[in-house]
Amino acid sequence: MSNILANMKQLFINPVLDKEYRLRMRSAKSMWTILSYLLAIGLFATATFFIVGIESNGAGIYTNEFNDILFIVMSFAQLGLIAFMAPGLTAGVISGEREKQTLNLLLTTQQSSSSIIISKLISSLSFMFLIVFSTLPIYGIVFLYGGVSPSQLLAVFGFFLFNMLIFGGFGILFSTLFKRTMLAVIVTYGVVLFMFAGTAVIFLICFTALQDYIYSGTPTPASVEWIIHILAFNPACALLSIFEPEMFKEIINATSTTQKGFFDYVPMWLEYMLIYTVILVVCLWQAIRKLRPTRRSSKSGL
Repeated sequence: MSNILANMKQLFINPVLDKEYRLRMRSAKSMWTILSYLLAIGLFATATFFIVGIESNGAGIYTNEFNDILFIVMSFAQLGLIAFMAPGLTAGVISGEREKQTLNLLLTTQQSSSSIIISKLISSLSFMFLIVFSTLPIYGIVFLYGGVSPSQLLAVFGFFLFNMLIFGGFGILFSTLFKRTMLAVIVTYGVVLFMFAGTAVIFLICFTALQDYIYSGTPTPASVEWIIHILAFNPACALLSIFEPEMFKEIINATSTTQKGFFDYVPMWLEYMLIYTVILVVCLWQAIRKLRPTRRSSKSGL
């Protein structure tokens, strides 16, 4: 038991994490980043208020339905900003050390590879979590007129935290694999873009092909419900399933023609989290494995 506590202490309370916190939080850049983020979210919420007021001529506009729409719009905007910032915060943490020629010094310390990777990830995402947490007062606007429960707010912020880990996991993996920070950043943004746009395009192609197949008069394949599960790889659809869980259930029931599988019974956001939890574990495992240079075996077998 004492060994487990000692390992946990070394993993989460170590010099690498302490150094990262000090370097990140003592610069004025962090303050300006938080301020810019709050201004972006605040302006977006204010613009939404005015646009809805103009569209309805100011008569009875701030109803529960309006608050639901505002909450959903702000949550999607927050998810977009997280997808934009999290890769940038994590994709250079290892490659940056390599470019500054300080990675070898870091590897000669008593810190294990897992401790270094986890500490770098936690320090980067802690700053991102601080930014997102600082937007809570802006979210308080939706509580002024009701319609949104605290449990919904907690669920959405938990979803944000999970996505930070996913985007950060990709960032730290590519930062370990590639020597150049620029290349790691580009590849990480490409993967995140594929999560949003690529999966949506694949779903639309499959769905259009299915419609053409049905309209051509050909008998419908026995199993087509797998198409809807493509959306379980999309963060935006997973977030939408938190607000509209019945919508995805109805689509699955409408497309399911055979016996349902396990994922037909779980909410889409939970399916999304199960899939990407496995991917996150693989990313971190590969990052830990690739952090230290491997010793090349000689041809003589020595």
